[in-house]
Amino acid sequence: MSDSEPEGVPAPGAPPTEGLLGPDAPPIERTVSVPHAPEPVQTEGLLGHQPVPEAAEAVRARRSPLFQDTLTPEEWNAAGYTPAHGIDLAELHKGAPGEAPWPDRMRTLLRTPMAERPAFERTARELHPAAGAQAQRNVPRVLDLSLRIGELLLASGEAAEDVEAAMLGIAHAYRLDHCEPQVTFTLISISHQPSLIDPPVTADRVVRRRTSDYTRLAAVYELVADITAEQVSVNDAYRRLAGIRRNRHPYPAWLMSVATGLLAGAASFLVGGKVDSTAWLVFVSAFTTAVVGDRLASAIARRGLPEFYQFVIAAMPAALCGILLSFNELHLRGSVVITGGLFALLPGRAMVAAVQDGLTGFYITAAARLLEVMYLIAGIVIGVMLVLYVGVNYNARLKPDESLGGIASPPVQLVAAMVLALAFAMLLQTDRRSLPMVVLNAAVGWSTYGVLTHNAGVSAIVATGLAAGLVGLFGQLLARYRAASALPYVTAAIGPLMPGSALYLGMLAFAQGHAGSGLVSASRAVALALALAIGVNLGGEVARLFLKNPGASDRDTPHPLIPRRAAKRTRGF
Repeated sequence: MSDSEPEGVPAPGAPPTEGLLGPDAPPIERTVSVPHAPEPVQTEGLLGHQPVPEAAEAVRARRSPLFQDTLTPEEWNAAGYTPAHGIDLAELHKGAPGEAPWPDRMRTLLRTPMAERPAFERTARELHPAAGAQAQRNVPRVLDLSLRIGELLLASGEAAEDVEAAMLGIAHAYRLDHCEPQVTFTLISISHQPSLIDPPVTADRVVRRRTSDYTRLAAVYELVADITAEQVSVNDAYRRLAGIRRNRHPYPAWLMSVATGLLAGAASFLVGGKVDSTAWLVFVSAFTTAVVGDRLASAIARRGLPEFYQFVIAAMPAALCGILLSFNELHLRGSVVITGGLFALLPGRAMVAAVQDGLTGFYITAAARLLEVMYLIAGIVIGVMLVLYVGVNYNARLKPDESLGGIASPPVQLVAAMVLALAFAMLLQTDRRSLPMVVLNAAVGWSTYGVLTHNAGVSAIVATGLAAGLVGLFGQLLARYRAASALPYVTAAIGPLMPGSALYLGMLAFAQGHAGSGLVSASRAVALALALAIGVNLGGEVARLFLKNPGASDRDTPHPLIPRRAAKRTRGF
């Protein structure tokens, strides 16, 4: 080194010295100046007068090498991320927006790893370049819109996968492609990071209240369908969402109380299995006690007591009436009244959603929902057991076989199953136009169960699973025909198949001191509930299995469609 050279500067041609990046660190290039890009040209596009930047290739060519993307698409993929401009996957491009149901298209995209997602799955039409800059300015509003819609879906009992698919579809439709939604039992969040050099934007929302309003759910589904088809702007989506929130329930409060009593009364015919001189008196007893229990639960709900205590109070009137009827000599079948009251309280909607989340890999949400179901059923059990324990100590003559009438009178029980499903659908605030389809689906499910158990001699657990699978299959087909959620067509239709009798027999056996029989009946109730929920989920999956893949059409291309991916097996580790 000569004296004229400054200390610490290597001579020309000398190899780079070892520094913080190791011996193989490349020499640092210094940028003297960066060419200034010309002013953007004002051009009118889809979003009005917006500054239109020049082509991305021309801008990238004028940038300094320090700011250029030096990674190939394969290297980006290996790093687990996509470059800011995205990658091309022709397999997911097939089909215009709205050509296939949005849950199918978004589930495919949701189950595709982030590194393999295309930049724009909706490339059926060419958008103005200014739309990209406008979308970046709307990031907070788009994320907030997706969270608000996801909150309504989750509060209505939708499965976690369908909620995430809706949130991803909304963000994707408004040109936010690097988004990751996440749903748990009470918290939903979504994160957007355009590229590795841009800071991520994350928003979340807490779901504190759940409502059973399937009319509102259908309106939200229609809104998501229009958004994913790129037919609604952000402002219009907010206006429609506000209108959905302002809409009142389709049925008044007094009619809901009548529906609760009608459900319990229909269940008394369903489990009693016969029509005789005392059947209508049992119906009136079950109807009255269910209405009284519903009013008492509403009264303590207005006082702010948790839902657990509401179920405890709501279960007591039917149990008390059953005990009183057992002391008479008219054979009024008090056990049937108690079982009918249980049908009006069992949380079938939460149970189906919990099992569906577990089967699709959302184990945290499934565990939380199952725990909720356990607490609600525990409240029912405590309310009934308190009354049964007192009644048994006073020698109440409850007969367990009264609630095991079986398929004694098929026409009467079929009508009772249809009335029960109708009342259940009204309690879930199902749209009036969907009520006939719900009743028809319930008739198909109960008829299948009756034929399998009464004529074919199949086990009740297996028959319940097969009947529920048929209900789930037809519910999914009806949902695709109406472009709506399958919950309104499925949840109420499985009401006649709920394990009310098995649960009552278990509680009665425990109250009488027969722990062994109680455990057997309780295990049977759990098995019936699992068969019911798994059958519903399997029926929906079978419907998707035999329908067209997302975006499939007659315009086939040599690129195969990417299937709806399932969770990867862990093989025990």
